[in-house]
Amino acid sequence: MKNYSFNQKAQSILTFKKWGRKNYSLFLMVKQAVKISVLAVAYFISAPAISVATEQDTTEVKMQYDLDEIEVSAQRSPALYSQVARIISVIESKEIEASPAQSVQELLEYVAGVDVRQRGAEGVQADVSIRGGTFDQTLILLNGINITDPQTGHHNFNLPISLSQVERIEVLEGPAARIYGPNAFSGAINIVTKQTHENLIDFYVSAGSYGFFNSNLSGSFKTGKVNHLIALNRKSSNGYIDNTDFGISNLFYSNQLNSTKGKLSFQVGASEKGFGANSFYTPKYPNQYEETKTLLTSVKWESNSKLHLSPVVYWRRHQDRFELFRDNPASWYKNHNYHLTNVYGGNLNSWIQWELGKTAFGVEFRSENILSNVLGEEMNSPQKVPGESAEFTKSASRNTTSFFLEHAVYLNNWSLTAGLMSNFISGSDLGINIFPGIDVSYNITSEIKVFSTFNTSLRMPTFTDLYYSGPTNIGNPNLKPEKSATVEGGLKVNHGFLQGHAIVFYREGKDIIDWVKMESDEVWQPQNLTQLNSLGTEMQVGFNLREQFGKHFPNKLNFTYFNNNLQKESQDIISNYVLDNLKHKFVGSINQSITKNIAIDLKASFQDREGAYTEFVENNYGSEVDYKPFWLFDAKVNYGLTRLNLFVSVNNIFDLSYNDIGNVVQPGRWIKAGISYQFKLD
Repeated sequence: MKNYSFNQKAQSILTFKKWGRKNYSLFLMVKQAVKISVLAVAYFISAPAISVATEQDTTEVKMQYDLDEIEVSAQRSPALYSQVARIISVIESKEIEASPAQSVQELLEYVAGVDVRQRGAEGVQADVSIRGGTFDQTLILLNGINITDPQTGHHNFNLPISLSQVERIEVLEGPAARIYGPNAFSGAINIVTKQTHENLIDFYVSAGSYGFFNSNLSGSFKTGKVNHLIALNRKSSNGYIDNTDFGISNLFYSNQLNSTKGKLSFQVGASEKGFGANSFYTPKYPNQYEETKTLLTSVKWESNSKLHLSPVVYWRRHQDRFELFRDNPASWYKNHNYHLTNVYGGNLNSWIQWELGKTAFGVEFRSENILSNVLGEEMNSPQKVPGESAEFTKSASRNTTSFFLEHAVYLNNWSLTAGLMSNFISGSDLGINIFPGIDVSYNITSEIKVFSTFNTSLRMPTFTDLYYSGPTNIGNPNLKPEKSATVEGGLKVNHGFLQGHAIVFYREGKDIIDWVKMESDEVWQPQNLTQLNSLGTEMQVGFNLREQFGKHFPNKLNFTYFNNNLQKESQDIISNYVLDNLKHKFVGSINQSITKNIAIDLKASFQDREGAYTEFVENNYGSEVDYKPFWLFDAKVNYGLTRLNLFVSVNNIFDLSYNDIGNVVQPGRWIKAGISYQFKLD
């Protein structure tokens, strides 16, 4: 088990010291030894509907990690998982390797509470939201660093890594402003990269339908007390229909310095994408094209002192060129759209444990800035667009300062965590905002827990919401921030053979932002919907069949169902995002060993979306068409040896035609095959 660190005691009891050797993890920060049992499954309670991945010996699943005994960080200070009254879904590396997905966005499709609306396949572009929120209401983090894009949530997943570098993905469902600040409106997703202590070279290559090709080369090595990871990735396709071709290149480096006083973590990554954007933003112009460049870096320190201090500084730069016409532009078309955002900031999180519990406090500063020829206010003098024969003529910026305070108490079978975030946003008339929250849980037995939470959130409009104007869109600089209050309650069960949860949540949203229009209009404009309330449920159940009945049964069988009902004021408007939420989503998963070295991973999902879209037929807008429910089926067969793995995967097995976003055509059956090999240098 190379991804975990264990100490051997005199009684031959294994002691779990660190989760994946990464105590900087946003949600799973382990800071004290806990015992684990040698059984057969992972992820009690909060695991999404994703199967247990195959081991090298696929007839045996050798370790079980009791998440109830592991410290997690779904609050400002670390706490045992059993003490946290939140739903956290974790997708770990072995599950990722077994999955038919080859991008982070596609992997998140298998989490029932997450809505992934893909425009471009294979990680080109997707709008990812949680629990009926919008893609702008979800906070995205890379190794705990906020990389959310202030221009638009469409760019949130322009990551400098491939799926091969991901150790795990952690999804915190529900508002989290008091933990992470503004924009953690409906949830947060943290992507944690690998950082091994071994000297390894990993090679991966796959190919498939539509001229698909994906290659990855990474190396990890150790110099003194420093662990290093460097990775290169290239992915491309000719496209599944006209003007859906793409090319993606990534470069990523990270290191960790471990000492007796703490740990220093550094990361830097760069990504470039170029892709045909057929009808991405409007079907009226199917020959759209877009190029993006992303650069990010961060440094983080974690002390081992009694007063735990964790300062962070980070910077993210994102450049975007959008072409309404990839070629043969109309006579009236004069310029492409150019954008350059710079986001930098820092935060200090501190916590201390004393007689009355754990007290955490911190401060964060974040500056968001944009240069553009379409977004922002007019500049006194233009600036040249880097690498282009064009000029930026507009700009905008805002700064956010946030303060956090939280206290956690654990008494017998009770746990209580209460806290608040206070923040000030420059350039707004909001003054000082305060967002409180409280989480309470009670252990009825060692296997059953009930919990309830109340949390509040805020989201500022993106620069696109405020300023964007185009042939079919016009911005609204008078937008107000979105605000919400959410109450949630539920039950968690961990009974060995059976694990799961059932929850109910209610969110009251005010001034929710959506791009809307009247039926007779052709131009979309963002507006603050007066009120939008959400009532939802989620149920998850996992069966450890092999553990209970023997090696001839599936490793794991998992089912998750999510339901959400929006309650809105009656308005004669057409919604582009907010009112098109998933009403029903079901995900089923099974992982089955066929022979000692061969395993198959099967996934099925059902989606039923609210709302409608304006059908575009023969170059004209037609009538409103309701979104139709659909089933999707994916599968992957893995053949694994000690360091060699071969696979064949099929997505959309039955070649279904369906709509995720309006008139954007989704890919049909997509077959891929690949090989990975690991060279050990020791």
